[in-house]
Amino acid sequence: MPQRQTYRPELSGNPQSATSRSYPNGNPELDYNRPGVRNTDSAVPLHPAAPVIHDYASDGPAPGNIAFRWTYGSNVAAKNTDPRVQVMQYNEDSFILRQNVCVHWEAPFTYLLFGNKGALLIDNGATANPAHYPLRETVDAIVARWAKARGRTRVPLTLVMTSGEDHAQTKGLAQFAGRPGTVIAPTPLAAMKEFHGLLGDWPNGTGSIDLGDRVIRVIPTPGTHKDGISFYDPYCDFLFTGDLLFPGKINIGNDRDFVASLERLKAFADANPVKYVMGGHIDMMFVPGQAYPRFRNYKPYERVLEMEPALIDEALQYAREVQGRDLMLIRPDFILLNGVSPDQRTDVWPADVPKIRPPHPF
Repeated sequence: MPQRQTYRPELSGNPQSATSRSYPNGNPELDYNRPGVRNTDSAVPLHPAAPVIHDYASDGPAPGNIAFRWTYGSNVAAKNTDPRVQVMQYNEDSFILRQNVCVHWEAPFTYLLFGNKGALLIDNGATANPAHYPLRETVDAIVARWAKARGRTRVPLTLVMTSGEDHAQTKGLAQFAGRPGTVIAPTPLAAMKEFHGLLGDWPNGTGSIDLGDRVIRVIPTPGTHKDGISFYDPYCDFLFTGDLLFPGKINIGNDRDFVASLERLKAFADANPVKYVMGGHIDMMFVPGQAYPRFRNYKPYERVLEMEPALIDEALQYAREVQGRDLMLIRPDFILLNGVSPDQRTDVWPADVPKIRPPHPF
């Protein structure tokens, strides 16, 4: 009689397992999405007979993995052969996309989230030309594959932005013009506020986007841009902050709004579980306080994208310090620029930040 294999939860969804064995879809001994199942510890049927309804009620953050390296460009951009859009599947219903740094030096991130009623694309990159940056083609392929796995023929898509003013996160909108089943948040400030239900309560109110049992919270966070918005996903416990807080050079547009928005984010994070703060870019190197200059298309020593929620408190502390002053202030995981050029340099190095010379790429 053959021996039945025992399920080992420590192997579930872990491609880094020391045994090189894993159960990428969770526990094969469980029926998909049985009553009481939480997160993604369940196996998706290969050929569902009816649309699969997922339970997004999480006892904690949904499992996921960012354990790989982002592509980092080339010294000669024209010779780069990496994908124009790098796709990372965090879990069954959450994707992180990054624009190739040789297509645009800011290499912005875009986030694609699925629920039982539709999908949400947060930000859309820095390049309109689909031949150089095939965002829509990539998103359509992910949506089609997800729909097939879930037994669906139609997945409505909503596009929103952390800022309509940020040219590195709005240029891809043109690719989605006329796409069936697609709603695009308007970029004019008043229209954007109305779209999110914030017209009468900006910036202190909150809005919501219901993807079908996965409700994304909308939090006004002006400061780097006057129309800045952050989004919170209670399934993965991610806080998407765009240009407001990311591992890089943060250009403060209005320091009073910037401080107020960080205070709002801190209060929100104190009241809601946040696993990671997910920004729109990476400028910082892996050594503390060092950042790549603008227009660099080769960044082999980047810091990781995800930020611990404690960095909200740190950003708030130092935002108060630079308020009312034209100043560049260096911290290990970000640099604040208030009233100065994004190319500003300083000889003032904080005593509590180790000064390590980064390696020189050849």
